[in-house]
Amino acid sequence: MINRAKYQAAKLVGTRVEAHFARHLMDANARGEVDLAPHPPARVIEAILDAAFWASLRKEEGHSPKISIAFMPPEQAAKPVLFQQNLPLNPNVLTKLAPGVEGGGIHIGVWHDGYNLHIWGTTLTIPNYCFVVDVSEPGLLIVKHRRVHGFGKYTNVAVLQGDQIKIIEESSAGQPDCPPLLLSLLDISARSWNDGTNMLIQLAVAMRAHGRGGAVLIVPERSEEWKKSVIMPLSYGLSPSYTGLTKLITQEISAEASDIFWRTALKREIEHLAGLTAIDGATVISDDFSLLAFGVKTGRANSSAHIHELSFCEPVNGNRPQVLHPAKIGGTRHLSAAQFVFDQRNVQALVASQDGHFTIFNWSETLGMVQAFRIDTLLL
Repeated sequence: MINRAKYQAAKLVGTRVEAHFARHLMDANARGEVDLAPHPPARVIEAILDAAFWASLRKEEGHSPKISIAFMPPEQAAKPVLFQQNLPLNPNVLTKLAPGVEGGGIHIGVWHDGYNLHIWGTTLTIPNYCFVVDVSEPGLLIVKHRRVHGFGKYTNVAVLQGDQIKIIEESSAGQPDCPPLLLSLLDISARSWNDGTNMLIQLAVAMRAHGRGGAVLIVPERSEEWKKSVIMPLSYGLSPSYTGLTKLITQEISAEASDIFWRTALKREIEHLAGLTAIDGATVISDDFSLLAFGVKTGRANSSAHIHELSFCEPVNGNRPQVLHPAKIGGTRHLSAAQFVFDQRNVQALVASQDGHFTIFNWSETLGMVQAFRIDTLLL
């Protein structure tokens, strides 16, 4: 009985998003996972996207809504804020609620009575694989779900911006030598709370957030080879290296208080490191997250040739890897990062553009070339 959506993009993605959640929930049940969210039918997905889209185009006291909507019954929330009376799910109600629920981690809870969808309250906790729609700016909707292990960034499923639709392509993980960062963002591989890949995801989000652009070069621990591909002397070389983030990753969490302290400390260290990437030049860290230098200018190693091509892909539906010249995918930062990986081959590079694009570079032994993945759709 739920009304059909008027927002055309919602109609186009409803069935495919439903299939994504159905597949993951079935797999999670087979693995014996607990606290799983209910399966969202396509009609419900369309209705929530429709209400969220029209709400995103409105303003309340001059501000556009920034909200997160979760499809779940109130019984699955740990400590929900329950309204005395259910509210109808429509753009007007969402716009009015928006100023009070803009804080990070607050979700508007939506459920049904068998006929219509309604808003029952708000929650800070949601079950695993819960269908979530984030509204971050006018016309921009991100469909995502909570990771089973509950740590770090949610997994994006689809991004709708006006009439543009990007559905995340999980099969991208099947490409040769796919970097662990991409596997984790696609929720293909499970990661522990202190896994280095999860740290890279947090760093990527923070780099993209400051909007100034930046580059991070990740080099092997206790290796000096990377210095052959940078211009010496280093303007901001560190001696000894800074190990604040390294110590956090290896720290054991023994109690809830320690967990809270660790997450707060992690956020501070990540923001510190991300801030340094805004300085002109690249930030160099080891693969154990020791900070080695920042503001680094890269150059072609004496023994290396110029890079002329790489494999480029964005992990969204309809995109396939293309072999391109590095200059075709971005500016100076991209070209420098591609050349650095071409020279060193046992490193990774992360590049954030001022326009919001984010690209990761690594060397593929299988392809015999640098490969670049544009992942900003996964970081929203």
